[in-house]
Amino acid sequence: MKYIIKKFLFTCIVLLICNYALKSQNKYWVFFTDKQGVTFDPYTYFDQKAIERRLQHNITLYDSSDFPLNEDYVKKLMSYADSLSQESRWFNAVAVYVCPEQIENISRLPFVHSVEPITSNCMIASADEAKRNLKIDEDLLKKQLDRMQGAQFTNNQLNGKGIRIAVFDAGFPSVNTHEAFEHIRAGNRIIKTWDFVKKREYVYDYSSHGTMTLSCIAGIYKDIPIGLATEAEFLLARTEMSAREPFSEEQNWLAAAEWADKNGAHIISSSLGYVKERYFPKDMNGKKSLVTRAANMAASKGMLVVNSAGNEGTSVWKIIGAPADADSVLSIGGYDPYSDYHISFPSYGPTADKRLKPNVCAFGTAFVADKASFTTADGTSFSCPLVAGFAACAWQSNRSLSNMQLFKELEKSADLYPYFDYAHGYGIPQADYFINKGTQLNEEKFSTEVNDNVLEVKINNFIETDILSDENYKEKLLFYNIQKPDGTLHKYYVISVYSEKPLTIDLSNIEKGNRINISYEGYFKTYQN
Repeated sequence: MKYIIKKFLFTCIVLLICNYALKSQNKYWVFFTDKQGVTFDPYTYFDQKAIERRLQHNITLYDSSDFPLNEDYVKKLMSYADSLSQESRWFNAVAVYVCPEQIENISRLPFVHSVEPITSNCMIASADEAKRNLKIDEDLLKKQLDRMQGAQFTNNQLNGKGIRIAVFDAGFPSVNTHEAFEHIRAGNRIIKTWDFVKKREYVYDYSSHGTMTLSCIAGIYKDIPIGLATEAEFLLARTEMSAREPFSEEQNWLAAAEWADKNGAHIISSSLGYVKERYFPKDMNGKKSLVTRAANMAASKGMLVVNSAGNEGTSVWKIIGAPADADSVLSIGGYDPYSDYHISFPSYGPTADKRLKPNVCAFGTAFVADKASFTTADGTSFSCPLVAGFAACAWQSNRSLSNMQLFKELEKSADLYPYFDYAHGYGIPQADYFINKGTQLNEEKFSTEVNDNVLEVKINNFIETDILSDENYKEKLLFYNIQKPDGTLHKYYVISVYSEKPLTIDLSNIEKGNRINISYEGYFKTYQN
């Protein structure tokens, strides 16, 4: 009897240890060596739009990354693991809960390629969930689309029709009832939903953050569009816990990306970022994090991935997070609607390996639909979907473009291009670029002259009385940077123009070989020192 009691107590202790390990986030990705012996039929697995996307991008329908996992491998693995959390076809891997003493045995299995721990921290990219303005700001509503020349798309019946957008977020409460989305429901354009946290179809609960981001893509307020892609189709994925409890795993983002691919998404809009706890700023190199690799894989499948740059600009972290660091992700920064340049909180570029980020921007304060009504909210969470909606209309204007061709065209359409910096990217995309096929007026707005080794910028046709006499005078901004020979930036600036000669630069302070790039009112010039 004593032996039985001791054995029972020992078993309880082991179970408690394993349960503690489970709660302590002892979760791992286990990557397999191969997919031998599996079968795959793309015509039964993929939605028709996914097949069409692959054919358009010359992607084989029989890519091994789409094949299912070897079920024998999974079964053998589960004899060592406590439970299975997620499978990934793309990476030939499973996420499992494992007691620490088991992981060594698993890594020795002949079909296991490698093992990687999962301990990440997701930050929803809104500056302050509690900081919302309950006032209905119709001026901001009009301005957030006007700043992208949204009327150009609307007047040409470009509204995202035929484009399928997957939105990854922390919940979509009231999307199934809210007046802002009535037109989407009436058209049966919410194609599929999935809650990757609860493993069920119902997503109309939890954080209203997803409701707000979706409204910035396609919502309507009193017949006024909140976002530009009002006729697009949608896949809604709940991938994160909530705005108030932002701890979740990259596995949900990866699973959602595979799901979006399978179900025919053309665009992924993700207002999420993975930064502290697991990673260091040096890891934001486009290669380190699993979610970054997943985003690049999504792009390789022909989807345009649009992701918030993040809101770490005023924190110690400072720079963009994953997957915004991915080379093939269109990373979105934020402008202040009132100053018309970088708002305080958006994360800065470049990536750790010195690539340009963010790529483009939109307003970081936006008019949105929330769970109960309409409001304004801060964050690159909202600049990201504003650009995603813009991208849907741009793609509709030319369906022959590949996703990465569209990526480049969106950059070229921005109002600072070819000027760039690490706060504004190439600026804010402009619809006129797509309507008029890239032909833009390039009136010479300023001239440069060097005297006594000083570079002087002179504004053409400057009239000071315009500033003095017009109380509604809109401040004009001049952007300039100092670029090193390797293409990276040494410094960059934004200055207000209140005089005919707003900028002089002592060239003796500029290293030889560096370039000075200047942008003003859509006109660009460069000076090689």
